[in-house]
Amino acid sequence: MAGVTTETHTEVLRYSAFSAHPEGGNPAGVVLDASTLNEVRMRAVAAEVGYSETAFVTAGDAGQRRFSLRYFSPLAEVAFCGHATVATAVALAERGGPGELVFDTAVGEVPVVTVRDADGLIQAALISVATHSRPAEDAELDAALTALNWRRTDLDTALPPHVAFAGNHHLVLAAGSRHRLADLAYDFDALAGVMQRYGYTTVHLVWRQSPNTFHARDPFPIGGIVEDPATGAAAAAFGGYLRQLGLVSEATSIVIHQGVDMGRPSELLVGIDPVDPRVRVTGHAVRIVA
Repeated sequence: MAGVTTETHTEVLRYSAFSAHPEGGNPAGVVLDASTLNEVRMRAVAAEVGYSETAFVTAGDAGQRRFSLRYFSPLAEVAFCGHATVATAVALAERGGPGELVFDTAVGEVPVVTVRDADGLIQAALISVATHSRPAEDAELDAALTALNWRRTDLDTALPPHVAFAGNHHLVLAAGSRHRLADLAYDFDALAGVMQRYGYTTVHLVWRQSPNTFHARDPFPIGGIVEDPATGAAAAAFGGYLRQLGLVSEATSIVIHQGVDMGRPSELLVGIDPVDPRVRVTGHAVRIVA
C-alpha cells in the first residue's frame, strides 16, 4: 500500500500492531523518513493521523539496520511506544527483509527481531530497556481509583498496585473479576490529571484469567485517547512487575489479550526471565488499507 500523505505533505504508513488482521490490534502511523521534520511538524502529523501514537524514523543506517525513532501522540511526544515500535519494525522488514534491527529511542537502545511466520506475515519481538517496579503509594492509588470509579475492594489482592517501568511509567491495577475490567467508565479529565501529576503514561488495568493468561485495558487520556487497544510498553512493564513480585521462577511467556472490549482484539506475547530485567514483547503488525 502506498502511504497516506498528510496535509503537511509527509508520507505516513498505517499499520495495526499486535494483530494479524487490520480490524484488530492498535493502529499506528509510521513515517520512515522524518529526517527533515522538526518537533512541531511531527506533532502536527501525529495529530492529523489521530492514532494513539505515530513513530518517526529521524535517522538511520539501512546497511547496519540501525534507526533512530521518536514517538508522538496527538497531544505530545512519548518517550517510548511498543505498538508503534512493532509497526515500524514490520514496515522496515517488509522493505529490507526480516532480521535483527536496533532502534535508538529516548529511553535507550531497543533491539527488535523480525521473522516471517508460516502464513507469510512478519512478526516483531522487541526487547525492552531494563524494567523496575515499586508499590503504589496510598495517595496516588486513591486518586486513580476515584477517577476510575473503582474501589479498593474491586482489586485482586494477590496482585498489588504498583507503578511499573519499561521506558515509561504505568500504574498497574489488577481487577478482581473480568466483569470489573469490562465495566470501564472513567472520568477522562480527572484521570488525565492524576496521570500528569504522577507521571504515568497509561493506567494498565489487568485481570488474571490463569497464571499465564491475562486480559488488559489501558486508558490513555493524557495522549488524548480514551483507551489503547494494545500497549506494548505497558505489557513490557507488566512483565517486569511480575518478575519483581517473584511470580516468575523460570523463563516463561504470558499472553495478554487487550482491545477485546473495544472490538479490536489484540494479542501480546510477553517473555520474562527471572535473571534478566529486560522483557521481550512479541506481536504481528499488518498494513491498514486506506
